Amino acid sequence: MEKIIDKEFGGERPLFASHHLELDNVTIHAGESALKCCTDIKARNCRFEGKYPFWHVKGFEITDCLFTPGARAALWYSSDLVMKDTMVEAPKMFREMHGIDLENVRIPDAQETMWHCSDVRLRDVEVGNADYLFMHSENIDIDRYRQEGNYSFQYCRNVVIRNAEIHSKDAFWGTEDVTVEDSSLDGEYLGWHSKRLRLVRCHISGTQPLCYCEGLVLEDCTFGEDADLAFEDSDVRATILSAVTSIKNPRTGHIRTAGVGETIIDGNILAPADCIIE
Repeated sequence: MEKIIDKEFGGERPLFASHHLELDNVTIHAGESALKCCTDIKARNCRFEGKYPFWHVKGFEITDCLFTPGARAALWYSSDLVMKDTMVEAPKMFREMHGIDLENVRIPDAQETMWHCSDVRLRDVEVGNADYLFMHSENIDIDRYRQEGNYSFQYCRNVVIRNAEIHSKDAFWGTEDVTVEDSSLDGEYLGWHSKRLRLVRCHISGTQPLCYCEGLVLEDCTFGEDADLAFEDSDVRATILSAVTSIKNPRTGHIRTAGVGETIIDGNILAPADCIIE
């Protein structure tokens, strides 16, 4: 494997179509597509300042690196990435990628990140400004995760999340086969139009959660006082260990809770209108 140590590059495609290359303490200055169409790349202690440094790359490891804001849209159309101990300040990362493994990674500007990605593994990852994170992605495994940002995980499939703190309006809209365990979910309109969303030992806050759901399951969850008007037009099976401020027009299923402040059943309830609340 060729090694490049203590070097600086800039301009257009300085390392285009490189293969079996190891970078150590390398800086990529302003420019475009520094490592486009590459395979088997290792980068350690590197700094990326130019746009689109890793496009159409297959098989790469990134460790102890920094992506500055200028390195926007840095990783697109690529596969088989391992990234560890890295700070990503650049926006719009990870698009149309397959095979992403992140560990101890910080992404303070994660807006429009992880779109159309598959086979994603996150461990000890923290993201901020994460509006529209994980749009149309699938096969996602997350543990020890913190997020600030709205409209996340929309239209995702096959997702498992554990030990997370997620602050997100409109999270999990239109998802299929999502399981969240031992986590805090804070935001309005959680999980609307989802299919087979399963929440286990989660704390839920924010108005009008879990409406218009199919196959919704809650196991030993708790609700904040602001989590009102829950379960409208949902097919739900729920065990809730706390009181719920209000439940409105659940379509069908069985809800067991420590108490309900208000149950709203009116002429807008949809058939079969047979949900049991106790």
